[in-house]
Amino acid sequence: MLEFYHTMVRVKDLDTSLAFYKLLGLEEVRRRDSEQGRFTLVFLKAPGDTGAPPLELTYNWDGDEGLPSDSRHFGHLAFLTDDIYGLCQRLMDAGVTINRPPRDGHMAFVRSPDNVSIELLQKGDALPPAEPWAQMENTGHW
Repeated sequence: MLEFYHTMVRVKDLDTSLAFYKLLGLEEVRRRDSEQGRFTLVFLKAPGDTGAPPLELTYNWDGDEGLPSDSRHFGHLAFLTDDIYGLCQRLMDAGVTINRPPRDGHMAFVRSPDNVSIELLQKGDALPPAEPWAQMENTGHW
């Protein structure tokens, strides 16, 4: 039997990355500091989501120069939201670039502080097109 356990991404600045994922609505559910290994693992989940595997952020205390400048080889993380417009607005108000705006009321992409591509999907049916999203152009790549 095989069971999916978690997704891990390495982060350069734990506080900055945690702030970003908390903007998405994730909550810290577990943390492990390893003096011997000189790293911290932080596990995050959506509130009330007991069935899905967590997102693990791995922070190496002595830096992580091996992190690529473009994490597209990783693919992306995907999150469902009840209000894609509200979430994108909250992220934008906090200074996060909306790389692929939710023009269709269904899908958007942003990047984490560590350049991980994050797909945001409207739960259920797409919302009707709305401004400023309907006319907003892509920024960078996602």
